[in-house]
Amino acid sequence: MSRRWVNWAIAQIEADFQRSADTHLIKLELPCLPEVDLYLKDESTHPTGSLKHRLARSLFLYGLSNGWITEGTPIIESSSGSTAVSEAYFARLLGLPFIAVMPHSTAQKKIRQIEFYGGQCHLVEPSQIYVESERLAREMNGHYMDQFTYAERATDWRGNNNIANSIFNQMERERFSIPRYVVMSPGTGGTSATIGRYIRYQKLDTELCVVDPDNSVFFDYYQQGDAAISTDSCSRIEGIGRPRVEPSFIPGVVDLMRQIPDAASVATVHWLEKVLGRKTGASTGTNLYGALQLASEMAARGESGSIVTLICDSGERYLDSYYDSDWIAANIGDIQPYLARLEAFAQTGELK
Repeated sequence: MSRRWVNWAIAQIEADFQRSADTHLIKLELPCLPEVDLYLKDESTHPTGSLKHRLARSLFLYGLSNGWITEGTPIIESSSGSTAVSEAYFARLLGLPFIAVMPHSTAQKKIRQIEFYGGQCHLVEPSQIYVESERLAREMNGHYMDQFTYAERATDWRGNNNIANSIFNQMERERFSIPRYVVMSPGTGGTSATIGRYIRYQKLDTELCVVDPDNSVFFDYYQQGDAAISTDSCSRIEGIGRPRVEPSFIPGVVDLMRQIPDAASVATVHWLEKVLGRKTGASTGTNLYGALQLASEMAARGESGSIVTLICDSGERYLDSYYDSDWIAANIGDIQPYLARLEAFAQTGELK
């Protein structure tokens, strides 16, 4: 009976995948850079509204295939919100109870979405999300998804329509079909691991640039190689940046890393709204600011080519934070200097 249910559950997830079209690849028109093309892979169009939809699907399939998830298994996850939203969706699809262990500061819109899908939210101090998740899973005889450990293992990095496979297929008819750079910010590190491994496996002349926000240890770990690095601070860019080195972050697949100030990330989403006509989450700002830096440097060297980065989620989730001027002033600081830099970049192609 258990195998029969698992077979049914996998079939439900695969059917859901079949119903979901691939996400769009948007070309960002930048007249200031005539020889550098910039693309945004729009992951906000997944059914649950973010890049984490791919991860949640993979984690459920991984848990089912490993025998960790069976009929009635409670699912517990530690998350800053987006992964939990997507996992709540799949838990409801399979009729499983779901509890998200999240920081108190998680956006209210994400909490409401989790509850909409039938999940429960257990709010704790940021440093407690791991131990609380383990405790709940143990006491409830449930399965702790542990995205931070299993994100890099759950996805088939060789292809099978993963995000890297999708990007390179969609780029085939563009004038610079093999990107010079793919730019990604790490939350678990799983997506950068998937993209970096795919690039190497396919023997592509593309470099993976990973961009890290303030109050995150990934950048320092990449430079120093010390996996014991940690910080008491918490990332202010929801969904990315971690206070400890997560097992799914694989530095060996990363070609270069940059640290992006939070003020630059938030300024960039406000600038992008004017260019694209849409609001996006601040992690998209981190990605795009790094991509714009690289594009400006390519132009300065007289190089031509393409750069791909990601829209991680919609800004509608963050109307009371990254799109609220009082919140920005209190939590991020003055973003005007970066807005001025971005306006100047739009005219000159130079991001200084």
